[in-house]
This record gives sequence, structure tokens and C-alpha cells, in this order.
Amino acid sequence: MTRIYTRTGDDGTTGLIGGKRVSKDSPLIETNGSLDELNALIGVVRSAPLPASVDKVLQRIQEDIFVMGAEIATPEEATRKSPKIGDADLKNLEHETDALENELLPLKSFILPGGAKAASELHLARAVARRAERQCVAQSRLVKIAPEVLSYLNRLSDLFFVLARYVNQNQKVAELHPAPERFRD
Repeated sequence: MTRIYTRTGDDGTTGLIGGKRVSKDSPLIETNGSLDELNALIGVVRSAPLPASVDKVLQRIQEDIFVMGAEIATPEEATRKSPKIGDADLKNLEHETDALENELLPLKSFILPGGAKAASELHLARAVARRAERQCVAQSRLVKIAPEVLSYLNRLSDLFFVLARYVNQNQKVAELHPAPERFRD
């Protein structure tokens, strides 16, 4: 690629893998936009001081999100040879979640998003992942989206929650709990 700009999107369309063009405001592009936003947010989290093990998990997730974006941007009729999200990726997320959760104190009540800066950003990443999941579910009614992508996003938001708790614990920042009197009958 010789230039970053191509001018092909000046008419309000963007290209999918295989050459098909769609409107930039299509729900499919909105879905990929949420994945892009999530990936950028993970980059923000990774710019903070983190345990090396957490940074490694986040890098793998960023790579997986690129794969998901390519899957979603490939119409059914187009051929794509690059990797896809599969069972191994789901098992990896579950393994990471379980391993981190085993190092945490059990939850006894709800917690409020917050704490250390990186933990707060991970809570935000959880919310963005949930939005991307909702958009993928909606898209799956219109176009074929691999069930592994939906499962991955569902597991991913759980992992972000656990990562946020782990980072707070690692940085010795207390979890925030809602005032119990606000939740009485």
C-alpha cells in the first residue's frame, strides 16, 4: 500500500473482503466499528503498567479481535483463507478466566466498575465487548456469523471483568461495592 488514503470511501461506502461495497453506516460496519473501538481500548489498557501475564492475554485478545473483524467483513459468497475464531480460542479464554479467577477472593456482592486506572478501563472494555456482542447477535439474524464469534464475545466480557478485578488486586486497590442500603426491599 503506497498511501493510507484511497478515496474509494469518499462516496460513503466501504469495501468488504471479496470486493463488495456497503454503506459506512450499515449495521455490519457498525459492528466492526465496535470491534475496532474495543481493540483500541485494549491498546489504551496495555499502555498502563500491567503484569506481564495480563499484557500477554490482552495482546492475544487484540489479535483475535482482528480475526473476528475479518470474519464479519467477509460476505458468505466471498472466500477467505485467513484464520477464524474456533473452539481453541474459546477454550483459551475460559482457561485464562479460570486461572485468574482462582487467584481472586470470591465475590460476595456486586462491585462497581472502577478502581485502578487500568482496571477501570477493563470495565469499560467489558461494556464495549457487550455492545459488540449485541450487534453481532443482531447481525446474525441477517447474515451468517459463526457461532464461535458470538460465544467468544460472551466469554470475553467475562474475562474483562475478571481481569479488572485481578488488576485491582495486583495494584492493591480495593473493589468498590454499592451501598447495601440502596438495594433493600
